[in-house]
Amino acid sequence: MTQTRTSRLERGRSALGPALELIHTGRAPTRAVLTSRLGVTRATAGAVAAELETLGLITVDSRPGAAAGSQGRPSHRLSLDPEGPVVLAAQVHADGFRVALVGLGGRIVATEPRRMTVPADPAHVLGAVADAGAELLRESGRRCLGAGLAVPSAVAEPEGTALNPLHVAWPAGAPVREIFGGCVAEAGVFRAESGGTAVVAGNDVNLAALAEHRHGAGRDAQDLLCVATGHRGVGGALVLGGRLHSGSSGLALEVGHLTVHPEGRPCHCGGRGCLDVEADPLAFLEAAGREPGPEGSLLRQSQELLAEEASDPAVGEAVRLLTARLGAGLAGLVNILNPDRIILGGLYGDLLRFDAERLRAVVADHSLWGRSGGVPILPCTLDHNSLVGAAELAWQPVLDDPLSVLGG
Repeated sequence: MTQTRTSRLERGRSALGPALELIHTGRAPTRAVLTSRLGVTRATAGAVAAELETLGLITVDSRPGAAAGSQGRPSHRLSLDPEGPVVLAAQVHADGFRVALVGLGGRIVATEPRRMTVPADPAHVLGAVADAGAELLRESGRRCLGAGLAVPSAVAEPEGTALNPLHVAWPAGAPVREIFGGCVAEAGVFRAESGGTAVVAGNDVNLAALAEHRHGAGRDAQDLLCVATGHRGVGGALVLGGRLHSGSSGLALEVGHLTVHPEGRPCHCGGRGCLDVEADPLAFLEAAGREPGPEGSLLRQSQELLAEEASDPAVGEAVRLLTARLGAGLAGLVNILNPDRIILGGLYGDLLRFDAERLRAVVADHSLWGRSGGVPILPCTLDHNSLVGAAELAWQPVLDDPLSVLGG
């Protein structure tokens, strides 16, 4: 490395993390855009891009071509290295788990679902998760830099404990991050020479919101509200000022415990008529007079039931009931939080695609700000967004300081 390049890199080292995050989120597709967004000289931006390429994280095209109709010198395109390192991501749910290898840019390199009964001891399923992830890594031959876990529970920080795993049988306060870290180490996911160190865990909806904000339907929103229902229960997450808001100890925005039907059924939280028990897939099936089937997830059964709305009056009434209760909950959140965008996941995303105007009208009718201007309500767009979000947590140390993690 020449003295000139060394001095440029010294000036730009503090820009390595911000530069990588810009490329990772698709906001710096060329070196010219990177220069502008970082507010540095072209030489410094060139040195930063070259160092990220040396670290095996990005590629810089050596012969840039000018776009049609453009003027001036063509700029080098910056791309994430398709053969670069990955992190292991996993999501545990009531019916089993899914593991994946995820590269920069939220790209899923490989993934595999596993169905199983999730027992009361978290180590049982997390051991299976780590073994499945290690097998994916062996097959891929990739270098792994971290591991992230999404769980259906609020996760307290900084301890990494699952405080209310209501829909799996784990005890409250289970140290899931610590257990996951031990399982990952035992399975050999990280090799001593790999530099991988980050083992993290978070609530599945929080992580879905993080992924959608960086790579999906929530991109560029400043105050983003995410509400989702998957296999059981209802979760929510909030991105404020472009950052995931998790509260003082990781427990913010338990939207499943908003009351939407005061005379409704008892909730696990001690209340009555909460979204969690009035507007999740199980509640939808029961409102339509359907018994949950023995095969397939409740989410899949509910998604299939939506298609019968036009032909079955009971299903149509259940759809209207679900829409009314979700809309009332969203309106209350709009009144309190004033988000600039709402994204809906799981069954709610399907409900929005099925009849967006009906749901938007309910929210507008029940919210102060909805009537005055409206809040965009969109379905989530990423496949397996909680997995991608778990990967985002695991990638964060690299995004913060690539040289520190990769041994620069």
